[in-house]
Amino acid sequence: MKKGSLCLLWLCLLALCGGCAQRDDPIQDRSAENRLVIGCEIYQPYTYLDQDGSYAGVDVELAREACRRLGYTPEFVQIEWDKKNDLLAAGQVDCLWSGFVMTGRETEYEWAGPYLTTRHVVAVQADEAVESLSDLEGRTVAVQATSVAEHALLQQWPGLPRARAVYSFATIDEAYACLRRGYADAVAGHEDTLRTLVDAVPGEYRLLDEALCQAEVGVAFARGCDRTLVEELSRTLAEMEQDGTIRSVLDQYGMRGVQTVGEKE
Repeated sequence: MKKGSLCLLWLCLLALCGGCAQRDDPIQDRSAENRLVIGCEIYQPYTYLDQDGSYAGVDVELAREACRRLGYTPEFVQIEWDKKNDLLAAGQVDCLWSGFVMTGRETEYEWAGPYLTTRHVVAVQADEAVESLSDLEGRTVAVQATSVAEHALLQQWPGLPRARAVYSFATIDEAYACLRRGYADAVAGHEDTLRTLVDAVPGEYRLLDEALCQAEVGVAFARGCDRTLVEELSRTLAEMEQDGTIRSVLDQYGMRGVQTVGEKE
């Protein structure tokens, strides 16, 4: 009996050790490889897939350069954006870097940045009788869910009209489709993102001159995480702004509704 109990104890210890060896700890494994797993969405011109299926865009270029300077290898992962917080909390991605607005979310994440200031505007059908934001009073507007445009319209930031309805979608492409099909009178979002819609079909859509709002963009890490990398990335992005790298990337992509932090100041 005593010998059998010792054998059983030994088998239990082996099973326990085996379980420890197989424990899934993606953040620890990634740190050992100096990988930074970046959660992003298809959101031109910030993050998207080019004709070869490779990641491209303003934030992709900035992330690659920042990681090169920090000694990390960026790994871009397209995620369902409305699940971003769960993925970040579970450690399936290390950060969110995809034209992500800090404004109004300052206490929800640990932020590297800001590194850009963006204009958020409204696009309408070219023949729509809407010339200014005030003309949206009583009309319907499509937005991406959890976006700053959604928040501004639902909370009626000062000077904004009272829309009859705000339709929120998981992706900006779904918001575009709502406008194209005539289910909404307008769509609101990042100026340079909406400009891709306008430029894709000349003469069909136009942007209002008046901005809905301005907002700062940063890189989001999980609240309460070790801030070492967050602070290093903030310093690196500031260096990239000072040495002209960020402005060079913005010019490369023809960004017109964006300023670097230094340019705003």
